[in-house]
Amino acid sequence: MADQSDPVQVAKENVDPEFFSCLLQPTTSDADLNYIGIRRFLLHRKAESGVLRRRDWRCNGKGYVAYRNYIRRPRNWENMHQPSLNSTPGNSGRWIPPSPLSLLYEAESWSSVRDMQSGKPASSHRNSFSSTASDSDRPRFRGVEPPYSFVGMHCVFDQSQASVTVLKFGHMNSDLLAYGSSDGTLTVCLISDPPSVIKQLKGHSKDVTDFDFSSNNQYIASSSLDKTVRVWEISQGLCIRVIYGVSSQLCIRFHPVNNNFLSVGNANKEIMVFNFSTGRIISKAVFDSGVTSMDHDHTGQLIFCGDSLGSIYSVSMNSHTGALSRSHRYRDSSRKKSAVTTVQYRSFSLMARTPVLLTCTQDGNLSFFSIALEVRGYLTLRCSLKLTPRVHSIRASFCPLLSPEKGEYIVAGSEDSNVYFYDLTRPKHTCVNKLQGHRFPVMDVAWNHGANLLASSDFYGTVIVWKRSKTS
Repeated sequence: MADQSDPVQVAKENVDPEFFSCLLQPTTSDADLNYIGIRRFLLHRKAESGVLRRRDWRCNGKGYVAYRNYIRRPRNWENMHQPSLNSTPGNSGRWIPPSPLSLLYEAESWSSVRDMQSGKPASSHRNSFSSTASDSDRPRFRGVEPPYSFVGMHCVFDQSQASVTVLKFGHMNSDLLAYGSSDGTLTVCLISDPPSVIKQLKGHSKDVTDFDFSSNNQYIASSSLDKTVRVWEISQGLCIRVIYGVSSQLCIRFHPVNNNFLSVGNANKEIMVFNFSTGRIISKAVFDSGVTSMDHDHTGQLIFCGDSLGSIYSVSMNSHTGALSRSHRYRDSSRKKSAVTTVQYRSFSLMARTPVLLTCTQDGNLSFFSIALEVRGYLTLRCSLKLTPRVHSIRASFCPLLSPEKGEYIVAGSEDSNVYFYDLTRPKHTCVNKLQGHRFPVMDVAWNHGANLLASSDFYGTVIVWKRSKTS
């Protein structure tokens, strides 16, 4: 016969010490001991780290981030997307669940940034991560390095306590980086060895929506939801001018030729041109909806802007007087209108052989236009890529030019905490690579002038600078 163990001894071995300690805590004379003990035990469990629970959470084989994005899709999500045309690359209108390999990387990304909260220096060098892509995202590269491969992280900045909504490198500069946050602060950094924060610019009372460097990188002009535009002198860290508006200021650009002109788009359906020296209004143009994103062409004679209804405008600008006049409009044909989060101009494209424009909307529509400068910026849609609809305003960017044989690449953030690279020349399987290291939605991405570093920011306030492989 098997030995019969003492029931009291078995009970002692099975007692949770944390639960037992809760029961031993002092209580009032009229309290129910069972109620007090169980209540303290449940409160203790509730206070455990949410990050650990999310990392281990699984439902039908999917991780927390993937399942959250799936259940947040609009109710009429299946009817919103039309089948792709032959000229439209990508897996349009389909939510692709992550493969088992990507689930492994997702769990890694949840745990990878936890040590940022452990008191390590904000700009510590980290080379423990490299770019990866699952089988569902792209075909395998057999013995060939994928385009835009990375060797790891160059540095990480995690001083921000709020979402980093926009970041940029200085003009013609590979080391100067700045980013704006939803708490109204602007942070200016140097990423050369050793990486460091040189200035924190505080003055806005609400989210920084956009900013731009002057051509000599001595000044930053920023726009905000607090209805103001501020001009900062970087070396001193001082706000030298405040321009007050009547609505939220959503996007801002210095004129590329005449830096005395400052163009600002606002929620009042206007683009206003200010004199940088005096702060006075020079001219303005009125649109059909709030202007959410904008960019200049390289000559300064055209402004391309997007509004909150998804329309793209070409606006002529006089480089001497600052006068504006609307030229053309490209209207989104879809029934559901979505705000434009990115408008980016490039003076040449290997695919279009003309100047091109990249736009991105909040519902995940990436569009690639060719520009006819001789017809005052007339836009022709060359191709588009439909991504998963987003809850946040996530931005995209052109990638540095490669050879004509290697395609036309776009890099964009995402709500599943990854940075994705897309090849617009592919009829399908357009995602060619991705970077994993964030654990919250990636809001913005930006290349430095040397095209060897890529910066990305997330909803939790972390900025990661990725180091590109020399052979890519």
